[in-house]
Amino acid sequence: MTAFRIGFAAWTLLTAWLFAGAGPTARIGQAGTPSAPGTAAAYVGSAACARCHAPIFDRWKQTRMANVVRDPKDHPDAIIPDLAQPNPLVNFTKDQIAFVYGSKWKQRYFTKVGDDYFPLGAQWDVTHRQWRPYNVAMGTDWWTAFYPPENSKRPTGPTCDGCHSVNYNVRTKTVTEWNVGCEKCHGPGSDHVARPARDTIVNPSRLDPIGAVNVCLQCHSQGRPLVNPVEGRYYDWPVGFRVGLNLRDFWQLEEFKPGETTFTHFPDGTAHKNRMQGNDFTQSVMYTHGVTCSSCHDVHGTRHNADLVRPASEVCLTCHGPKTPNGPHTASIEQHTHHRAGSAGNECVSCHMPAIEQTIGDVMVRSQTFRFITPTMTETSKIPNPCTSCHKDKSNAWASEQLRSWPEFSPWRVAQ
Repeated sequence: MTAFRIGFAAWTLLTAWLFAGAGPTARIGQAGTPSAPGTAAAYVGSAACARCHAPIFDRWKQTRMANVVRDPKDHPDAIIPDLAQPNPLVNFTKDQIAFVYGSKWKQRYFTKVGDDYFPLGAQWDVTHRQWRPYNVAMGTDWWTAFYPPENSKRPTGPTCDGCHSVNYNVRTKTVTEWNVGCEKCHGPGSDHVARPARDTIVNPSRLDPIGAVNVCLQCHSQGRPLVNPVEGRYYDWPVGFRVGLNLRDFWQLEEFKPGETTFTHFPDGTAHKNRMQGNDFTQSVMYTHGVTCSSCHDVHGTRHNADLVRPASEVCLTCHGPKTPNGPHTASIEQHTHHRAGSAGNECVSCHMPAIEQTIGDVMVRSQTFRFITPTMTETSKIPNPCTSCHKDKSNAWASEQLRSWPEFSPWRVAQ
């Protein structure tokens, strides 16, 4: 990726943010009171939104976004494993856990020391129901060079908390609220509370496609701030950014070197670790055509996996379908996939969003480039392809030969 350049405007914004002591929205009045001319709106917390948006608020409360981090004292059921069962990796007690992080793929545990939180040394693999050590190895994430080698000495404020909260203040280490609240995506809401109108709040659905995607990209991407260190510490999230500002003035995506496998990328630029959905998506044809994250997901909560607006087997067919301009250009989906209806191989995501990006151990999440990775790419660049990832008893040569025999596809393309 080409690194973004920081300009004078970005430096001015960040400097004002630092000296105000609470982010770009530091000069504020009481919630519910319109901001004075020349001042910014205040953060008021998600509860203030519930008064007018109760149905949406009630859905959001049940989402993982609203429950990323939880205090086990307030939520005794937050801790998934049984800490009463001895395990050599677990050298902490329930009383030491200030925050529980995660619940779908993995669960991590933070303790509080002074005014900072620090990771504890074991994490729970939810899929396999087992403990695994938790320590980010030196030389992996870029920020490890600036912190001690032990996780227990790396505060979560610079590395995690900016994305797991609303309005994290790097100077006071305080937040308006923990978790991904309404104002993480809509910006500070005091003006909207005082005067509910379209022009007093940011609605991502009314932003241009790049701005709309950046609402998610602020956390769902691997990168680094344009200004580092901040207040003497190195941050792994876009310090100073809030919705309504321009993300490129605060954040640059992690670069990749074509042909080289790195800690973050496969040789073709596809991510191979979690929390890189944005790095993937900005490379996609979908992104260039104005598709946004909310085209497929509703972060306010749905009954479908990953808060999809429709089941995974249907959501792609909203825009794609047999003989449509967007393709596939076959009489049926089965003719396109060469797999029977109802099978895993007939699902769009199986081939165009393979689960190849590591989240913990051998648990993988789906790629977001939507590119079809050919067996030949596996041979040349060691990128897992969806064919032999499913047909584990078959070779890449077998898969390539099968693809060449499908008359709907160019033999030159599938051989690449």
